[in-house]
Amino acid sequence: MSAGKVLIIDDEKLIRWSLEKNLKSLGWEVETAASGEEALGKFDGFAPDAVILDNKLPGLQGLQVLAEIKQRDPRVVVLFMTAFGTTDIAVEAMKLGAYDFFSKPLVFDEVRNRLEKALYTQQLDTEVATLKAAVQKQFDTQNVISASQAMKDILQMVDKIARSEAPTVMLTGESGTGKDLLARVIHDRGPRRNRPFITINCSALPDTLLESELFGYEKGAFTDAKALKKGQFELAAGGTIYLDEIGEITLALQVKLLQVIENRVFRRVGGVKDIKVDSLIIAATNINLASAVDSGMFRRDLYYRLNLIPIELPPLRQRREDIVPIAGYFVRRFNDEFHRRFTGLAEDVKQTLTDYDWPGNIRELRNVIERIVILENDDEIRAEHLPAEMRRFGDDTISSSLNLPQQDLGIEIPSEGLSMEAVEHELVVKALDKTAQNQTRAAKLLDITRDSLRYKMKKFGLL
Repeated sequence: MSAGKVLIIDDEKLIRWSLEKNLKSLGWEVETAASGEEALGKFDGFAPDAVILDNKLPGLQGLQVLAEIKQRDPRVVVLFMTAFGTTDIAVEAMKLGAYDFFSKPLVFDEVRNRLEKALYTQQLDTEVATLKAAVQKQFDTQNVISASQAMKDILQMVDKIARSEAPTVMLTGESGTGKDLLARVIHDRGPRRNRPFITINCSALPDTLLESELFGYEKGAFTDAKALKKGQFELAAGGTIYLDEIGEITLALQVKLLQVIENRVFRRVGGVKDIKVDSLIIAATNINLASAVDSGMFRRDLYYRLNLIPIELPPLRQRREDIVPIAGYFVRRFNDEFHRRFTGLAEDVKQTLTDYDWPGNIRELRNVIERIVILENDDEIRAEHLPAEMRRFGDDTISSSLNLPQQDLGIEIPSEGLSMEAVEHELVVKALDKTAQNQTRAAKLLDITRDSLRYKMKKFGLL
């Protein structure tokens, strides 16, 4: 198997012969040329992965040949050969796009090592470019479903943010509404798209580890700090750092984060040198930060700094026009992923999905569609494929769908009326008490899903 294709351009026959012989023994496919004109004549037909190019040639000189090669194929790797001491020419070659240079006389092991390294780097660059293109396509705002006016307004705001130099953005909304996706869209649509996008889940790490993760540490800063470590703020240089679950960080760390946002500098743990922050900071939370401020759990000054540009993602039940298109997107996505052939959704399924309140939001909808595509064999998604609680929800009446006997629950409605939410709150509390706070069993007692129970617990402040 060939290690790759290499074109050798040198007017010295012995060098051409030696390089060709040794490279072919290592599996390379080799073409040679004694002049720039001959090389350019062979270039397009041979389509080399790499070129070894001497500067001093009859006719066209090496720099001229290099410029023409790079114009024809910018991706090809060029190793430039110069006579000893001609550093200025080597520098010019690097400016024109040469990967590396070395001086004559040649040492073959050095040529081989640099050629293999160059080809490996080229392969990595190609893979990175492919991945970047895939990520940009995935997170482009054109692929964010926005049938509802609420989402159209949000995407207009995203485009405005992308054109600005805003230092901070705050994303709020219930769990599962798509805050992670929107953060990626903001990054990908802006001038930082080719720089790093780094995500930190602030609730996943204890305070001390989170500080080290964000800011890094110097060698010897603490017992286990055996070497310097760069933090995520440093690694996100020029890009975006996404702080998910920002409401979970402690007050002590909130102070340090506020200083970073206000002064745009930070220090590694144990460090004395200021490091500049030039990244966009996107924070996200599914809790009410204003209430957390009022209760003293979140700093007011940090809240105002983060809340410079707030975007609230509405839950699915408030953007029902998006439910069926999102479900259709997941059908197509999981068809591709699991090699299935679902054509879409039956009409009664569309109505059921639209009417359902989706306490788990997009995440719950994704899980429902993914499970069906994996487990069912059919031409379209039908009502019988849906989870039992959704099938009951989709029937004409609750009583007929549940087929429950009439029960006297002992609830008296006073003449002044009764809050339905108060009744629901009491039922949730009693179910949890009866099951010793076991959410799965409590949900079963109430004949709802665990996601629905957790949604209600969050709504009533029980989580």
